[in-house]
Amino acid sequence: MSSGTDKKSKLHPRNKNRNLYNLESLIQCKPSLANYIKPNKAGNPSIDFSNPEAVKILNKALLHHYYGVEYWEFPDANLCPPIPGRVDYLHYIADLLRVNNSGEISKNNITCLDIGMGASCIYPILGVTEYDWNFIGSDIAEKSIANAKNIIASNPQLKGKIECRLQNNPTQIFKGIITTNEKIDVTISNPPFHASKEDALKGTRRKIKNLSGKKEKNPDLNFAGISNELIYKGGEFAFIGNMIKESMMFQNNCLWFTTLVSKESNLKGIYKLLDKAKVAEFKTIKMGTGNKTSRIVAWTFLSTEAQNQWRVSRK
Repeated sequence: MSSGTDKKSKLHPRNKNRNLYNLESLIQCKPSLANYIKPNKAGNPSIDFSNPEAVKILNKALLHHYYGVEYWEFPDANLCPPIPGRVDYLHYIADLLRVNNSGEISKNNITCLDIGMGASCIYPILGVTEYDWNFIGSDIAEKSIANAKNIIASNPQLKGKIECRLQNNPTQIFKGIITTNEKIDVTISNPPFHASKEDALKGTRRKIKNLSGKKEKNPDLNFAGISNELIYKGGEFAFIGNMIKESMMFQNNCLWFTTLVSKESNLKGIYKLLDKAKVAEFKTIKMGTGNKTSRIVAWTFLSTEAQNQWRVSRK
């Protein structure tokens, strides 16, 4: 029993979720998943992706089946991240880092900083299990940090690989997290993309309608995550603008700064900010899952020679 179309061709070639879901194998990992399988429009067995409980259980099954993660629990109020899209980001980051590593995929000796790790700890989990990278995960919510620590402690393969750091100042991104002499190979971020609660509600209504065809006048924001995970004054562009500004202060501490950019209309302004910051190089990496297209913007303040010296010093 499988689900979906022939292949999720937009996903990265190394993505384990690229082919059809093997529902029988996933149900063996999480038997309760069987309760959320129903025929799609084509009559094939599928997951009810409009149901947050179904999505959460599917993700638990994927983590167990493909990545060996048996414990993954967090409050329903927190964002439930889709595994295929999250791991795609990391695969593209691995490709970015291999350029400075003689074309080889970098493992073991990579340190990645995840800005806004969240209660699910999803990027560190996937980065450790896929590439054996070391992670620093930051968050402004003490409860999210506590939950992430519980997940790490409950999965032996994660112990000693992920350090959680609380950001005490919600207006700061790198300040208060990166220490003076610390060396970080890459930073990642999935910024809050709504500027207000009303924007978030509109986005949730649209998402539910696209998935189920139902109109929800007052949808529960738990479908998409708690407010600090979704909402930032000024939205995605303001958040990334602050990232770029603060990255200037830590340009010698980090090889590559990266972020997801959900709204294509923000790119022009982001490029202007990067030019103003006088970065040595920046790249836009396209990625997509299903019908959604997104992209990663990456920048560095180091020259090509300095980038190569960085990698030699990190081996």
